[in-house]
Amino acid sequence: MKRIDYFGLIVALLSLAGPVRSNSDAKRLYDDLMGTYNKLIRPVGNNSDTLTVKLGLRLSQLVDIDEKNQIMTTNVWLRHEWNDSKMHWVPSEYGGVEVLYVPSTQIWLPDIVLYNNADGNYQVTLMTKATLHFSGKVIWEPPAIYKSSCTIDVEFFPFDMQQCSMKFGSWTYDGYQVDLRHMLQPANARSDNPDHNFIKVGIDLKDFYQNVEWDIFGATARRNEKFYTCCAEPYPDLTFNITMRRKTLFYTVNLIIPCVAISFLSVLVFYLPSDSGEKVTLCISILLSLTVFFLLLAEIIPPTSLVVPLIGKYLLFTMILVTLSIIVTVIVLNLHFRSSATHVMSPWMRRVFLHVLPRILMIRKASNEPEAQDKVPEGIGHHDEAQDEELAENGEISDFVRRQRYGQEAVNAMESVNFIAQHMRRSDKESKVIEDWKYLAMVLDRLFLWIFTTACLVGTISIIMQAPALYDYRTPIDGRNAQ
Repeated sequence: MKRIDYFGLIVALLSLAGPVRSNSDAKRLYDDLMGTYNKLIRPVGNNSDTLTVKLGLRLSQLVDIDEKNQIMTTNVWLRHEWNDSKMHWVPSEYGGVEVLYVPSTQIWLPDIVLYNNADGNYQVTLMTKATLHFSGKVIWEPPAIYKSSCTIDVEFFPFDMQQCSMKFGSWTYDGYQVDLRHMLQPANARSDNPDHNFIKVGIDLKDFYQNVEWDIFGATARRNEKFYTCCAEPYPDLTFNITMRRKTLFYTVNLIIPCVAISFLSVLVFYLPSDSGEKVTLCISILLSLTVFFLLLAEIIPPTSLVVPLIGKYLLFTMILVTLSIIVTVIVLNLHFRSSATHVMSPWMRRVFLHVLPRILMIRKASNEPEAQDKVPEGIGHHDEAQDEELAENGEISDFVRRQRYGQEAVNAMESVNFIAQHMRRSDKESKVIEDWKYLAMVLDRLFLWIFTTACLVGTISIIMQAPALYDYRTPIDGRNAQ
């Protein structure tokens, strides 16, 4: 039983001896490498030699696109690779140690910064450890959250596509001292060959978390060399371009559909009867609703004067329609409440609006003829009056004789009946004129109902369908990588 316990103890000690020896070899290697190392000097054998630094970008998350301030926030991993001439060793001399992890603050690092930075931090803030290989290759892949400037094109908002870039380069060294290249560029790539300097898949999206607002359709990289007037040396940089398209479901439900619904409400103004007294109230309410949407839109899009966004064009178009509908409604109400005492309908208006347009618009005027019991009997006040006038012309009767013949009460009754009959005829005539004006106003309402309906349909289709993104059926590359 004791032998078994001693045997287990011996095995445990032997298992711990390997890591202890390995750690001692790594410590000895670290002391030998860092003993005479100077992190302030470019790690090349000759000062005239060019140090090639390879840069790769792994996009982890598209945090935010701030349209108002035109800033793109990204969570990335920057992979740096270069050969350090002072980091060579023979693994057999150090217990087979081939890889060593050292703090990045203790070795030379390329000062790669984001040129189009929109925040205070141009460099990597989290200094992770670097990986040293016995061949001298150094790999450093720190994470970073960058805020880069991005020109937002709001011409087709919310059906827009944006292209944002991240430009990296060395802040201190020129192209003869540090040659910046992409990780996927071939070793024999020539700087004057455009095909060698363009990488179609220049951003790694394998670990990308899909964004809820944007789809990525392109992630390219391009190496550029720029010459300044002050210096003869080239200054290389790597520009990573991200092409993305906005997901439109949120804006369609919360912005597009309400705007279209409100614009078509302006058409119903002409279907509302003029006697209701709510036509102008409805127009003003629609105009106030569109003003609220304008204020909401002004908070979303950047304050640019270069272009008018697509939804802004549609809102302007709708506001113009509502303004015109208010003007037309006021005119129609003015015609609706006219009477014979104030206006006389001209013959051309009667012909066009009472006879021609109703047939075109398929409007049938209702018959308003009074019923037989409402009419004044023809024999009352008409026969006797005509007879008396005939007798009076011949000098055969006078008022005195009439009173003598019919009696005073009968004469007074006939005069009252004549007065009532004349008043009813005048009232019927005035009512007919008023009804003609109302009918004319109704014809105008029906005419502008069709005109504004056509204008709303044509305007909605022609404005919204201008966006090229509606005809883009490509599959996002971030979705393919996620699958």
